[in-house]
Amino acid sequence: MNKDGYVFLALGDSYTIGESVDIKERWPVQLAHRLRDDSIKVDPVIVATTGWTTDELISGIVKSDAQGPYDMVSLLIGVNNQYRGYPVDQYEKEFKQLLDQAIEFADGNPYHVMVVSIPDYGMTPFAKKKLLDADKISKELDNYNAIAEKISKLRDVKFINITPTSRGAADDPSLIASDGLHPSGKMYTLWVDQMYDHVLNNLRSR
Repeated sequence: MNKDGYVFLALGDSYTIGESVDIKERWPVQLAHRLRDDSIKVDPVIVATTGWTTDELISGIVKSDAQGPYDMVSLLIGVNNQYRGYPVDQYEKEFKQLLDQAIEFADGNPYHVMVVSIPDYGMTPFAKKKLLDADKISKELDNYNAIAEKISKLRDVKFINITPTSRGAADDPSLIASDGLHPSGKMYTLWVDQMYDHVLNNLRSR
């Protein structure tokens, strides 16, 4: 914490930068606003770009010149690895590297890091239009998330599983943004609901 409050670093891809939603609807921004309502000032710093894979996030972090330590760090990455058909072992190797970097950004404290699971885009209008195999997507993303959860637990990092929530879009179109693929601000609010108590208690315990 600096004199102006806490700084939260969010690492990821389109799901973190909030593709197709207003800046205020991005989940890191929503999270910061809700924390302020509880008298905790948090400034989100986002290092994320739509389309990034694990290796591109690694490069993006270097180019961003992000400087820690940060009070909280999140990591959500992997959907583009799956979409492009990259080898799963590449994801596992590079996810480990990214999580270790996230812990380093958090001044070496894994309790100040959280991993957010990859949402399931298989039932979105985009996937249907592209005639993508929803069952295949779900199974592959479940595998990716199982890998991320296992690595997170080995490093004592909190794993926030928003994937079941993301699948609610199959019955609620309002959870999908106007592009037919990415989450809407309403969906991101549900994610914040899931992670909020963990983040709030973490910051209050400082």
